[in-house]
Amino acid sequence: MNLDRTIPLLSLVVLLLFAMIATNPVLFTSDMEPELSDDERIYTTMSSSEPDLTSAIPEFSLDEVTANLASMGPINSIVIHQNGEQVVERYFNGMNSSRTHNIKSASKSILSLLVGIAIDKGYLEGVDQEIGEFFPEYFSQNPDPGKESITVGDLLTMRSGLQSTSGGNYGRWVLSRNWVHYALDRPLVGEPGVDRIYSTGTTHLLGVILSKASGMSLRNFANRYLFQPMGVRLGGWDLDPSGYYLGGNNMALRPADMVKVGQLMLNVGSWNGEQLVSKEWVIRSVIPVTGRTREINYGYLWFRRMSDGYHEIYAWGNGSQFIKIIPELEAVIVATTRSQSGATRGYRNRLISAIDSDIIPHLEQRAQFN
Repeated sequence: MNLDRTIPLLSLVVLLLFAMIATNPVLFTSDMEPELSDDERIYTTMSSSEPDLTSAIPEFSLDEVTANLASMGPINSIVIHQNGEQVVERYFNGMNSSRTHNIKSASKSILSLLVGIAIDKGYLEGVDQEIGEFFPEYFSQNPDPGKESITVGDLLTMRSGLQSTSGGNYGRWVLSRNWVHYALDRPLVGEPGVDRIYSTGTTHLLGVILSKASGMSLRNFANRYLFQPMGVRLGGWDLDPSGYYLGGNNMALRPADMVKVGQLMLNVGSWNGEQLVSKEWVIRSVIPVTGRTREINYGYLWFRRMSDGYHEIYAWGNGSQFIKIIPELEAVIVATTRSQSGATRGYRNRLISAIDSDIIPHLEQRAQFN
């Protein structure tokens, strides 16, 4: 194993283990977020983080397992990399390697990377910066100290306190003439910095803030600082009525490029020797801040869960669009699903179960012999 790649990877694994110590997924408040350890402390605590590679050899080959995924629902791609090498690339139902796919809310996790880059480059001051300064035209007409003091960090963790524009409210929001004003008009139904309220309106505000701070469109910012250095081809991406790209939804990427995003996370922000986003930001972004359930937690727009005993970081979009990173196995798993009424929660659960029960054991065995 390459030592240059292993050292940052090990630091991420240890911090994942550290962050999972909290067994109660109830909301962390901002003053409870764990402090980052320094590198020396991280590297000297690695002895407790080795995975258990003693599982029985899987009965079926990985090719057979992934081929059978088509029988469970509307999946149209599965791409798996391990140790930087492609293990599986399979397409279904007319999908192919050159087509981009709408990754839905998996876009939110990419937005997290963009915010980290904006902070690294000085476009944003940090996660404690308040949103009021970015929307003076709105707040001059609608002064509200509670809303104005919402921070960038609150938006990153879905803790703005604003009523959601997702779910049953999504249609009314996207049909409105001004998506920013509609999102800011929502009443405070939770305490900013404390209560998690999932909302694409929240991440759209974050994308608009990034665009205003950088002086360029969100698409141009993403291409300049993230996608072009990685050789990623960005496909379609929705615009709001004011000309802002939709922060956190409806971005289109090729599955192979989704893998690159996963690999960037696995390499703790580094790509071909260039640090595109700081290690500190990548590590901070995957430490749980809020908890959805006892099994699933949420950091800076990245989800966290256990997968067959391994720590898993993942981006997740409606209909089952996934970028899954498993640091202990040095693996990235990408799945995309075509939009249709059959893409139900039942299908999503079957897909997740297949990854946990059928795919992970194969990657575990490959790790044992590499």
